Amino acid sequence: MRVLCWSETFWPRIGGVEVLTAQLLQALGARGYEFVVVTPDTEWHTHGDDHYNGAPVHRFPFQSALASQQVERLWQLRTQVAQLKRRFAPDLVHINALGSSAIFQHWTAEAWRVPCLLTVHSTCGDDNLQHDTLLGHTVRSANWVTAVSSAVLAELHRLVPEVRERSSVIHNAVAMPAQSPASLPIDTPRLLCLGRLVSEKGFDLALTALAALRPRFPHLRMTIAGDGVDRGDLEERAARLKLLDIVEFVGWVAPENVPALINSATIVVIPSRREGLPLAGLQAALMARPVVGTRVGGLAELVASEQTGLLVDTEDSAGLAEAITRLLQCGKLAVQMGEAARARAEGCFGWQRCVDAYDALYQQLVKGG
Repeated sequence: MRVLCWSETFWPRIGGVEVLTAQLLQALGARGYEFVVVTPDTEWHTHGDDHYNGAPVHRFPFQSALASQQVERLWQLRTQVAQLKRRFAPDLVHINALGSSAIFQHWTAEAWRVPCLLTVHSTCGDDNLQHDTLLGHTVRSANWVTAVSSAVLAELHRLVPEVRERSSVIHNAVAMPAQSPASLPIDTPRLLCLGRLVSEKGFDLALTALAALRPRFPHLRMTIAGDGVDRGDLEERAARLKLLDIVEFVGWVAPENVPALINSATIVVIPSRREGLPLAGLQAALMARPVVGTRVGGLAELVASEQTGLLVDTEDSAGLAEAITRLLQCGKLAVQMGEAARARAEGCFGWQRCVDAYDALYQQLVKGG
């Protein structure tokens, strides 16, 4: 089966969506699927073609063309995408994440008519999914919609009730790392925040919590891994809070190095303001690390509060500090929660289950026409 993977963001950018997409292409490619990737060019990779694990990757300047509002340029891109579809002749188009580049998928839908699957990683608010919006049309025109968590699906049903009968949940997952979990460092504890450095991840709240924790835990350290538009603001916040000597900003971390990074942590902190189902939480669980996070989106599905970690309300930095204190004061509880998190992740969020679900859905959509 040939699948055109339309990904709003893709390697070499590193994040939850990118890692999941890349691993899924590799796993389904091993089952005989043939993929071509269409994605916008980015500051990490400019316009052009390349390959990822054998799959051709076509990068188009979608965003700059839309910003230019030049009809001739937009028409040229539309023609190039239509020609690509005719050459590859896919059996299915899989749009991975909502984004503005999907307008070129709509403009070329008649060039090669096949079923379309949309995966929604998080909703974008009431206004963005109205009938007259691009994202609203993307959701309503898909033959099937998957959401990465029950929370995202419930929100999608509220905003776009007409997709209720053609939608389902396929939970995010990651492959089991080859590296085994190390013992939790309790005497020299380290907190880890892992993800894009953007406001919705709430890492500013983690820094505020760290400032409150420092007097009680003088050996406590924090690692912030990832990059994004808020990095400068976070570094300035750490400076204002006089935390630069105990906070390390390490930038992007290659996926193969993430297990070792998590192994260096005592607790993984996920203070998000909005979430679908974060891969950082799954990766933490598979490395037997407890999570302290916020009760938002799919985090409440991933973290069984009081069993595999602790959840607090959003915007509650004091609550984060209290939850972290509880685990640092009782290392045995932190270890127990980490072990329970690993067992739960293996049972409920297994990688093979995710791959099987997409495999079955691909077959169902293509056979149904």
